[in-house]
Amino acid sequence: MSDLNDPRVFFAAERTLMAWNRTGLTLMAFGFVLERFGLFLHLLRQDPSHSGRDLSFWIGITFIVLALTVIGFSIVQFRRVLATLKPIEIPARYCTWSGIAMNLSVVVLGIMVLVYLFSEL
Repeated sequence: MSDLNDPRVFFAAERTLMAWNRTGLTLMAFGFVLERFGLFLHLLRQDPSHSGRDLSFWIGITFIVLALTVIGFSIVQFRRVLATLKPIEIPARYCTWSGIAMNLSVVVLGIMVLVYLFSEL
């Protein structure tokens, strides 16, 4: 447990949660761009005999999965920090779950992006 009795501890944890969210979104965007770049190269080649997925597809998918893992782990870490805080360290009537809800929605949308990428031919 923290002995600081200062709400700044909670706000620092929340800022860290949002920083991991931004990091995950950046990884996800980079993975999507890599995957689309492979599709672009495939269209430029105009090779009808090549119908499989390129290496860029799998690298892009790996970046997206890494992003989802990072964001999911940040939720777990934030909840662990919340469990160590005293009620005095959390401002009265402050919504502690909004950051968690935002990160969970990014994870759900990221899973939807993965499903979309795998369903495309």
